[in-house]
Amino acid sequence: MKSIQIGRAQQGVTLVELMVVVVIVGILAAIGYPAYTQYTVKANRAAAESFILSVANKQEQYALDARQYATTLSALGLSTPADVARKYTITEPIPVSTAPLAYTITAVPTGAQATNDTKCGSVSINQAGIKAISGTGTVADCW
Repeated sequence: MKSIQIGRAQQGVTLVELMVVVVIVGILAAIGYPAYTQYTVKANRAAAESFILSVANKQEQYALDARQYATTLSALGLSTPADVARKYTITEPIPVSTAPLAYTITAVPTGAQATNDTKCGSVSINQAGIKAISGTGTVADCW
């Protein structure tokens, strides 16, 4: 009596199947990486904006006590957080010496953040709470 073999189980993956998977992964990466990059740029900018808003808040508290604005971050008891310092340079809030008292605090992007965030560029705020940017975008989009 003869034994009957019923189809053998396929072992391994064909080259065509492997190439289809590679193409799909490539398409997903091409879509996902730019979105991820923009997400990290926005997150870094939000951290810098949060810090300069806290500096502005401390400036107002300092002005209530000293009747002038502080000239350094250390006078406010602040230092730039490490996550912000890696991507931004925070300018010292140098006040204007004439009345009325005024200051501007600016976060200037550095390295890859500067390259990837040309839309917003530097972000700043002054004593009146007026926000500004140096890039090609709008203040509403960047703040």
